[in-house]
Amino acid sequence: MCGKDLPTTKATMVEGTKLMLCPNCAKFGDDAKSASRPGAPVHTKAVIEQRLQRRERRMQTRDVYTSAGTVELVEDYGTVIREAREKRGMDLEQYASSISEKKGTLAKIEANNLVPDDKLRAKIEKSLDVRLTEVVSAAAAVGGGRGNGAMTLGSFIKKE
Repeated sequence: MCGKDLPTTKATMVEGTKLMLCPNCAKFGDDAKSASRPGAPVHTKAVIEQRLQRRERRMQTRDVYTSAGTVELVEDYGTVIREAREKRGMDLEQYASSISEKKGTLAKIEANNLVPDDKLRAKIEKSLDVRLTEVVSAAAAVGGGRGNGAMTLGSFIKKE
């Protein structure tokens, strides 16, 4: 392992491989003679095949976007926040002071003119006990112009 050119080497098993090593490197493995004794693990074809199959599954590339949906803010988040706040009997100024935020910021969020960052969104969700996010599957987000789901230029054009 170290690459020294020595007249004497010792047969050593390192991670299942028999190597001829110098005495200093031999301490990283087991004596090859003792490793081949009856109590040593036997690597049969079946065990090797199982390990190769597991390795093949691990090495395959996975598309993480196919199974998982994306988490997005609900479309009418401002209305959800306003209704939950009014249900608790708070006006905008009281609510803003209760969560230590500016009244103007919350007013813009309730009017859907400002998208709250993740920290503020979590604070609002916790204080009003509402959900402002939803999981959207990739197929639903893409949509299409035709019935077969194929993307066309018409998919991106807003028709009036």
